[in-house]
Amino acid sequence: MCQYDVIVIGAGVVGCMVARWLSRYDLRILLIEQEADIGMGASSANSAIVHAGYDPLPGTLKAITNVRGNAMWDDVAGELNVPFDRRGDYVVAVGAEELPALERLMAQGRRNGVPGMSIITGDEMLRREPNLNPQTSGALWAASGGLCDPFAVTIAAAENAVQNGVTILTETAFEAFAPDGIQTNRGRFGCRWVVNAAGLNADVVMHSAGVRPEFCITPRRGEYAVLDRAEITINNVLFPVPSAKGKGILVTATLHGNAIVGPNAQDLDDKDDRANTAEGLDEVWRGAHKLIPTLNPRHTIATFAGLRPCGNARCEAGDVNYDHDFVIEIPKPGFVNLGGIESPGLTAAPAIAERVVEMLKDAGLELKPRRDWNPIRPAPPRFRDLSPAEKAELIRRDPRYGRVVCRCETVTEGEIVAAIHGPVPARTYDAIKRRTWLGTGRCLGAFDMPRVVDILARELGVSHTEVTKKGAGSEFLVRETKG
Repeated sequence: MCQYDVIVIGAGVVGCMVARWLSRYDLRILLIEQEADIGMGASSANSAIVHAGYDPLPGTLKAITNVRGNAMWDDVAGELNVPFDRRGDYVVAVGAEELPALERLMAQGRRNGVPGMSIITGDEMLRREPNLNPQTSGALWAASGGLCDPFAVTIAAAENAVQNGVTILTETAFEAFAPDGIQTNRGRFGCRWVVNAAGLNADVVMHSAGVRPEFCITPRRGEYAVLDRAEITINNVLFPVPSAKGKGILVTATLHGNAIVGPNAQDLDDKDDRANTAEGLDEVWRGAHKLIPTLNPRHTIATFAGLRPCGNARCEAGDVNYDHDFVIEIPKPGFVNLGGIESPGLTAAPAIAERVVEMLKDAGLELKPRRDWNPIRPAPPRFRDLSPAEKAELIRRDPRYGRVVCRCETVTEGEIVAAIHGPVPARTYDAIKRRTWLGTGRCLGAFDMPRVVDILARELGVSHTEVTKKGAGSEFLVRETKG
């Protein structure tokens, strides 16, 4: 039985950040993920926004880690060499009746310690974003809000953890706790501490540990539409006035140039139901049109849905919630419990990781800093962003960078091969997509997919029929027809 000091269950952004933070100490660390790649759960579908922190209730763990995490993002993005743009965000009031909500949000943000907030007039907001609803009456401006690439930061945190000695096992599902460790579908692993960062399945893990039997995760589905950047340009992050179910349906820019609209909020029973629905997308567009009436659904190039792990309590008298606060605790020796990490979990992830380290230290785990710990994760070359001279030099060193495989996003064979053989190898089409952004343009992979399947088969040494989109059961091909 392999023996570790710490096993982290779940390789979403929180689990990867925790593993990276712990890798600076002289510890044997294992990070396990049940899917074929990291970041395929709640971290795979969100708004890609680093929230300022005016939404959470003051005094909650959600508020504390949101504001602390937001302040950490410049350093984290710099160390991991991932894109981050602190461009600020707006909460837009439409009609005079929504104006008082801006004052309440700003007061709440100040109690949370959010810097750089102000309320601007409707006329000024329309000057900054002329396409907004003409009935816009004002907006809350938060200068500390930002945009990130959630795929890139999750992968980069995992890669930096691996570079500092962490072991990552994908397709490794937690099954139960065992004496001195855990049981998985790939055998038993021993450890001194377990960190539950299982996202949508965090309740399963904590119940297996005999912790919080009343707690359950309710998957809350949010649907999105991605717009063609050639047809519409949005430069800002635009929230509506929030409701009881969340921050509402927003219209936002992204770091990749596309605008996105969404999400709605649908509580489900099925933790695997990421299907878009006609009714849900209609709701998304109604919300988007409240902010920008001129948006055209015909400019949609893709739709997707994500599930947020909302925490609730069950009791005979009915459902009682935790005000949807984060659960961050050590409820018993050897077990760190992270549950209900919904929005703003992406923003808060560095602060949650920092908090886990402090909790473990207080609980008596010896944390001896490693002298050779390196916080810098080198970024792989991104061909489309290079100068002509840099492109020529890269092609001279490796001619595969001269072969463009994805025309929409200008992704080369060299980038694909580098992803396949990276510190956290990309072994599926979607894993390469998350690392290189291929297949996200107008054709949605119709041009590049056959070539990528060919490259994966060659580099992994498998047959073409074994190449998958996202893991077992998603094979592209079922048989050969020629040759």
